[in-house]
Amino acid sequence: MDDDRGAEGLRAIGHGSGKTLFCRLLRYCLGEQRFADETQRERIAFAFPNGIVGAEVMLDGLCWAIVRPLGIRRRHVAIADGNLDEIAAGDGGTTSIDPLIEAIEHSIVTPGVAGLARLQSGQKAWPIALAWLTRDQECRFDDVLDWRSPASGSDAPLPASGRETGPRREALRAFLTAITEAEQQTRRTEEALRTDVANAEREISYLNWDRDRRHKRLVDHLGLAAKTLPEMPLLLELFRKAADEQLAAVAQLPTGDMAELGQARKALQEVREELRRADEERIAIEAQTPVENQVLTLLSSEIPALSFAAENAASQVCPICEVPIDKALAEKCSLSHKLHDEAECRARLTSKRQAIDDQRQKIDGLNARFRALQPTIALGRQQVQRAEKRVQAIESVRDTRALAWQAAIQLKEEVERFAEISTELDEARIRLRSLEDRLSSERERLDSFRDKQGLTFGRISQKFSAIIRCLVDENAKGAVTLTGRGVEIVVDVDGDRRTAAIESLKVLAFDVACLCLSVEGSTRVPAFLVHDSPREADLGLSIYDELFRLMYELESLTETAAFQYIITTTTRPPDDVRRDPWLRLTLRGAPGAARLLSRDL
Repeated sequence: MDDDRGAEGLRAIGHGSGKTLFCRLLRYCLGEQRFADETQRERIAFAFPNGIVGAEVMLDGLCWAIVRPLGIRRRHVAIADGNLDEIAAGDGGTTSIDPLIEAIEHSIVTPGVAGLARLQSGQKAWPIALAWLTRDQECRFDDVLDWRSPASGSDAPLPASGRETGPRREALRAFLTAITEAEQQTRRTEEALRTDVANAEREISYLNWDRDRRHKRLVDHLGLAAKTLPEMPLLLELFRKAADEQLAAVAQLPTGDMAELGQARKALQEVREELRRADEERIAIEAQTPVENQVLTLLSSEIPALSFAAENAASQVCPICEVPIDKALAEKCSLSHKLHDEAECRARLTSKRQAIDDQRQKIDGLNARFRALQPTIALGRQQVQRAEKRVQAIESVRDTRALAWQAAIQLKEEVERFAEISTELDEARIRLRSLEDRLSSERERLDSFRDKQGLTFGRISQKFSAIIRCLVDENAKGAVTLTGRGVEIVVDVDGDRRTAAIESLKVLAFDVACLCLSVEGSTRVPAFLVHDSPREADLGLSIYDELFRLMYELESLTETAAFQYIITTTTRPPDDVRRDPWLRLTLRGAPGAARLLSRDL
């Protein structure tokens, strides 16, 4: 606590002493899943690897012993009429925290509240109620429906956390018995109708867009852009008439004779075949001519040798001594007797010359054929082009009519689709009006239900106003009303006040008013409330002191243990409550031994 002094006279530090951790550990023992954010859990687990936290919870006169782990152990125990010391020592098995939650769920929250609070299937109502009764300090007491802050790392289930306040409002009403199953059913019907209305509006929006798009396309394609168009249903008749006229005009187009097209395609195939044969022959001649020229060159190269041999055969020389034969015979040379046959040489020369002439004639024939093929190929190409143009012309006539016919048929189909969409649009509008009428009726029923539940909120408002007078001023007034958007709270102190301090005061006073109803047994939550450091939410010191005196007076007016109210503070409470049995624990931020866990983490 601030402005306090330790045993050595040193000024104590109230912040960082473990107040919020104490509240989180208390919530942890009552069924919450986490006792700190991830960073703090890791530090605590490192400091206390086998650490546990325990609590004794009185439920309908029966003491429950609760043990939950802080470190690496995973032992969660909740035993009715159990011995906390024995369980903390490790005796007995693990039961999980579920038995306690189930017992609170059935004995205090009562079955059926989950349905009234519109929780998900299988979801328990107690964790949601616990979130309300033990608000996060990080929420700063800003709003009645702010219970769990994302900054706290509590991993609270919906609807205890999240941006949507509507589910928390319904849960709060369920806990305050300010809602009935009939109203809840009406609300479900109203939500379903709202969804149906939204879907119908989207459908109408799409149908309008589609109809306008088709309308513009039909006007353009049917040639009606320059005309003044009537409204439905005359517009539809105009579209149908224009589409029929286009179809009739297309029916007058030439169709293209299929027999003629077949003959043209056959003629094209024939001239292509003739051109192909001529072209192949030309290519073969072009390839053969160089070869035949080479053969002619080889044959011609043999003529000089054959001519020389024929001339030498007439006046031969001895092949041994190279002496003319006549001289050798005169001198009676006995070395050579092999002589060339002149007739044979002459015959070979003649034969070779004939082969050369034949080769020249062959080459001349190839050249002549090549020259003859040129006009044939050119003519063939012209014939192919003419045949192709003829086929294309016949096909173009046929395709033009086919495309025009298809476009005309599509226009008729488009007109009919336009008619269908127009009908669907009219039906959707009728359906939307019916849904809106039903939705209006259901909302009127909801308003009547809210009026009926005004009695409950009237009782809360009475207690709230009395609490405001105690905390602020005898002339102050307060009111709590249920609206379609949430819970509206007004504090009138010489006018409607909406400062940050007043907003925090509204939350505190509302919680205390609901606590009073719980003491009377008029709610579905226990008479239990935890406020973690409300002074830090900009609450004035004078109002803060009156809060302690108010709770003291409430305690004196009720039976023993009629309610339990836990508040943590860094500001010195009034002197008359700074003692037993109200002051239960004093912590300091320094030194470490004075903190909740007796050490610095």
